[in-house]
Amino acid sequence: MKSLGRTSAMVRKELRELARRPGAILSLILGPLVVMALFGAGFTGERNTFRAIVVVPAGSELPQDVEYYRQMAGRLVIIADVVPDVSTARARLGHDDIRLLVITPKDIRKHLEAGEQATLEVDWNELDPLEDMAASSAANEVGHALNTFIIKGAAAEGLRFVATAAGQPNPSLRPEVVAEPVRTAGRNLAPVQTGVVAYFGPAVFALILQHLGITLTALSLVRERTSGAMEIFRVAPIRPLELLVAKYVAYAFLSAIIGATVMVLMVRVLGVPFAGPVPDVAVVVALLTVASLGLGLFISLVADTERQAVQLAMLVLLGSVFFSGFVLPVDEFRLPVQALASLLPVTHGIALLQQLMLRGLIVDGWHVVALGVIAAVLFIASAWQIRHVMRDL
Repeated sequence: MKSLGRTSAMVRKELRELARRPGAILSLILGPLVVMALFGAGFTGERNTFRAIVVVPAGSELPQDVEYYRQMAGRLVIIADVVPDVSTARARLGHDDIRLLVITPKDIRKHLEAGEQATLEVDWNELDPLEDMAASSAANEVGHALNTFIIKGAAAEGLRFVATAAGQPNPSLRPEVVAEPVRTAGRNLAPVQTGVVAYFGPAVFALILQHLGITLTALSLVRERTSGAMEIFRVAPIRPLELLVAKYVAYAFLSAIIGATVMVLMVRVLGVPFAGPVPDVAVVVALLTVASLGLGLFISLVADTERQAVQLAMLVLLGSVFFSGFVLPVDEFRLPVQALASLLPVTHGIALLQQLMLRGLIVDGWHVVALGVIAAVLFIASAWQIRHVMRDL
């Protein structure tokens, strides 16, 4: 009972200090929602098209008409001009919004008659790796369209020859069907159809919970060490474990209030789906909160100054943005980086919250185990470190 009384007294002390900063708490609740709303309102999801120049070498059998090639261009490519000189076209690449250079083969019929593939060269100049991948997709689309166009023309000639030889055409055979006998009819079987805000909402919420826990706790023990409060705790009738548990309870209580408020506003105001059972979501949120608080407290115990604690917290935030699956899928990284990403609580929080809120069930249960192990290890490490810190004062 005495231990419980000492711990609850420290909890009240932490909550009183937090209550003196209502503006900071309000910004933690409304700030992420405003950012998400602006992101959803401003992001169109439409990728810019690629304006292209087609080079038809002199002496080629291919036509020089721009409209001819515009019929072949897909949805990603807009044909701006047709020129005969490669060097002139390359000089325009990167200027006047020209982003693709399509160089057609000179003797395409000779290659076909010899049973060889002709080469369609497509050049671009992009620094952004995502734009580089988009340009590669556009180049493949141009190649597919040209192949289809050639097959369609060959099919038309073949059908005319057959009709002449047979004396009457076959109305069921058309060049378009011969060139593309199969069409694609795609459909998304996901339980909910998500937009940008709906898909990124659970990930943003997980990142908020982790950053909130780390931000609240990273400076707490550092400030008490530098202000001399830790010396008072050392001679006071309170044990290191009681002090640590008090920090956990106080900040977990505040995180629960902020997390519940943000979740309700995110679902009710921003329209983020909530398909999963509430108890399952609450368990994931609790595990993520405890793991994040443990990470923040461990940072506050190993940092010597407030500046170092802030730097470590920002380093964790940057790592979480890049490697947790928030921006890029974790499985697209190499195995050593995937192992590093699995040490971050938010990596498992994002996966679990997206599965629960958008699919209604947990697909990968090992994330729950991993999150619990991280929370337990950080608690044990923080308990050992705070005992070490208070003993060496």
